[in-house]
Amino acid sequence: MAETHVLFVEDDDVIREATQLALERDGFVVTAMPDGLAGLEAFRANRPDIALLDVMVPGLDGVSLCRRIRDESTVPVIMLSARADSIDVVLGLEAGADDYVTKPFDGAVLVARIRAVLRRFGHASGPEGGRPAAAAEDDPAEAVLRFGDLEVDTEGMEVRKGGENVALTPTEMRLLLEFSNAPGTVLSRDRLLERVWDYGWGGDTRVVDVHVQRLRGKIGQDRIETVRGFGYKLRG
Repeated sequence: MAETHVLFVEDDDVIREATQLALERDGFVVTAMPDGLAGLEAFRANRPDIALLDVMVPGLDGVSLCRRIRDESTVPVIMLSARADSIDVVLGLEAGADDYVTKPFDGAVLVARIRAVLRRFGHASGPEGGRPAAAAEDDPAEAVLRFGDLEVDTEGMEVRKGGENVALTPTEMRLLLEFSNAPGTVLSRDRLLERVWDYGWGGDTRVVDVHVQRLRGKIGQDRIETVRGFGYKLRG
C-alpha cells in the first residue's frame, strides 16, 4: 500500500516538529513547511495526499493558501486554528477546507481526523482527490438522479445543472449524494456529520452549514431548503 503524504504548514517550530514526528510514527510521510509560500511550493512540487494548514502562518496565510490549493486541486485540506470560536474557522471552510482541528490538539485526535478525511476521499485515488467514496445506497433505482435542471450521476460522480457540468469537491459531492438519496427528507446536521464527515462523535455543525452554503452556490440557492431547528432537505 502506498504511503500517505501529508503537507503540514505551521510556523511554530515546536508544534511543527512534534506533530511531524507524531505523524511519522503513525506511518505518514510528512513534508513540513514554516510559512505559506513555502507550503505552496511544496504542494506544487510534491502533490501530497492531504494538507494540514495552520490559519496564522507568515508569507501567505493558511486561508489564502487553502484558496490557492483549491484553485488547483481537490486534495483534502484540514485547517488548524487556535480558537474554536474564531471567524478563521469559517473563513477556512469557505475557502475550500474540508474540516478543521482546534489547537492545542491531541495527536491521536489529529490522526483520527486525517484518516476519516482520507477514508471518505478514497485515498487510493491519489493526490488530486479523485472520486469520493460512494455515498449512494447499495442498489440505487437509477444511476442518474434528476431534480429539475439538476442531474446527479451517482456512478460517474458527475453533476450537471442545465446541461452544464458542475465542479464539486469530493466533500461537496458526498454531501449532495446524501441529499439526493433522500429528496424531500429533512437531514439533521448530526446525521450529515456522521455520514459525510465520518464523525463518530459530536462535531461542529458549522462544518455542515458552510459546506451547504458552498453547495448551494454551485447547484442553486433554492435547491437545498433550510428547515429551522431540524436541518436541511433537497427539493425534488
